[in-house]
Amino acid sequence: MSAYLILDIDVRDKDTYLKYVATAPEFVKQHGGTYRVRGGDPEGLEGDWRPVRIVIVEFPDREAATALLNDPEYREVAVNRWNATISNTILVDGCDGPV
Repeated sequence: MSAYLILDIDVRDKDTYLKYVATAPEFVKQHGGTYRVRGGDPEGLEGDWRPVRIVIVEFPDREAATALLNDPEYREVAVNRWNATISNTILVDGCDGPV
């Protein structure tokens, strides 16, 4: 079953964040991930959540997403995101068929 990493990212240091953006997609691809959403200007419709930038990455399964997050080489790159942003990340399963 597919799994999704969903990130809510508030960029505080654009130059450092761009270093992450330049290298992270290579690791996402290596682990079978595909970007589905990568952008700013989300529109809050209900509730109090006010994200600044949303990134959604689809993986074949949870194991592939977790493998990315635990990849030592990716973690070296991720330091740029951690240092440049305030971000929240969740991992959620996709659904097969009707809900």
